[in-house]
Amino acid sequence: MTHDNHKNCGCDVTSERVDMARRRLLASAAATGATALAATTAHAATPEGRAAYADPDAPGLPQIDMEIVPGRTALVVTDPQIDFLSEDGVTWGVVGESVTEQGTVDNIERLFAAAKDAGMPVFISPHYYYPHDHKWHFEGTLEKTMHSIGMFDRPDALSLDGFEGSGADWMPQYKKYIEDGETIVCSPHKVYGPAQNDLNLQLRKRGIDKVILAGMSANLCTQAHLYELLELGYEVAVVRDATAGAKVPEGDGYLAAIINFRMVANGVWWTDDAVTRIARGA
Repeated sequence: MTHDNHKNCGCDVTSERVDMARRRLLASAAATGATALAATTAHAATPEGRAAYADPDAPGLPQIDMEIVPGRTALVVTDPQIDFLSEDGVTWGVVGESVTEQGTVDNIERLFAAAKDAGMPVFISPHYYYPHDHKWHFEGTLEKTMHSIGMFDRPDALSLDGFEGSGADWMPQYKKYIEDGETIVCSPHKVYGPAQNDLNLQLRKRGIDKVILAGMSANLCTQAHLYELLELGYEVAVVRDATAGAKVPEGDGYLAAIINFRMVANGVWWTDDAVTRIARGA
């Protein structure tokens, strides 16, 4: 979907501007070697991916962990959407390398399947932008980037016109889990964290105080959700290979996130471990 669907909104985001911004983003990725990869089919984290972000042999910080308690634990997935996780998405040029290294697409699906099999509640915190969001008077660096490339755009808050297959849509393989009538799809977050959506309300209303967190992207929305949920009194374990980050000249977003996950989360798990724990905790 492009801004042609709402060209009269007054936001001055034309299809030409969106295309130009996408080209700049892809060019930036190419400059650091993080070009779009040939295929989106990814499985477990590659040995190279694991080695590049391996935990220290002798940690200097206490090793904390979280226990799954049935009825009190939920899976929360941020932004499981095409614009982040598909080679057709507008960010693939900068996140594709990390997504492929970590096996993020398949690992998120494994978490969905495990949670559904175990009867664990699943919550989605999505990211959508509507025409009025393009009229903000100021933006941060990546807010400006997301707006300029038409990321997560929808023409109207009350309409799904053009949603199917757009960058704002769910990854196709996740739809059977998200659209099963049981998954809680929260209102959209607008910057990175859940302060402006109803995730906290929905979790509390279900009696949830422990969260298994996954989704995109590692050092942005996933990390921001981690911080906000911790401040609200939740225990949070992050699934480290069910997320990924951008690699740009400014740095490796996934590495930045992993460092912070280790420092603040109640657990940092691999998908293999998370799936086993979910099944065991059912």
